Amino acid sequence: MSALEQLRARTPRTPALLVPAILGIFLLAYFLLPFVAFLSRTGTTNVVAELATPTAREAIRNSLLTAPISTTIATVFGVPLAYVLARGSFPGKRLLEALVVLPLIVPPVVGGAMLLTAIGRFTPLGSLAANLGIPLTDSLLGIILAQTFVAAPFVVITARAGFGAVDERLEEAARSLGYGPLETFWRVSLPLARGAIAAGIVLTFARAIGEFGATMMVAYNPRTMPTRIWVDFIAGGINAIVPLALALLGSTLLVLAAVQRFGRMPTVVDR
Repeated sequence: MSALEQLRARTPRTPALLVPAILGIFLLAYFLLPFVAFLSRTGTTNVVAELATPTAREAIRNSLLTAPISTTIATVFGVPLAYVLARGSFPGKRLLEALVVLPLIVPPVVGGAMLLTAIGRFTPLGSLAANLGIPLTDSLLGIILAQTFVAAPFVVITARAGFGAVDERLEEAARSLGYGPLETFWRVSLPLARGAIAAGIVLTFARAIGEFGATMMVAYNPRTMPTRIWVDFIAGGINAIVPLALALLGSTLLVLAAVQRFGRMPTVVDR
């Protein structure tokens, strides 16, 4: 037996991840506790009956209509931007990166106020749109604008990390085989970054469907699930919001399950 093997034999076999695992368990327990406490209240509420009310159905319909549209807009425009930021080198790139992150830093209510200064009813753009019969505030379009503003950075940042992890030599090989830039992006880069993009889509949808602060400022009416939950909470407390909160949580979990089923989604780091 070598000296190294003898040293290993005398060293206590303490798992290397024991201490990090113990610390992580505390955080996981903190995450789990509110869910358990909240779900314990479902037995005192007739969830099905409450969700069947006209106000609840309207809020669910508005959220399920606007959040997918916001997510689609963020994905269609955000994924190409993510690729440019991952591969490009140009003056002002740092400024663009900061601009992408900015909506995440600004509190949602402040973001909503900023949107009102740009698209509010009495601004040039908002007034023009209203005269054309397309109000940008207090409308479904206003909800979409608010959701996109606060949620789009998630897909850009996550997709950029995915593209950054793709070996550029694979793209160069595709170009050497006669693929053009768009074909290389579509056939090589996009499939290889699919997991990160899928994760970004889930985060974007979850953020959009759960958005409250900016939506409340830009389009308090028509009500989405978060704004309806706020109104119900003010009127009836915690028990009054259980049904819609469960519907909101369920919608997000369904999207998460669908992405995990149809698109490979990384856990922490793809191996």
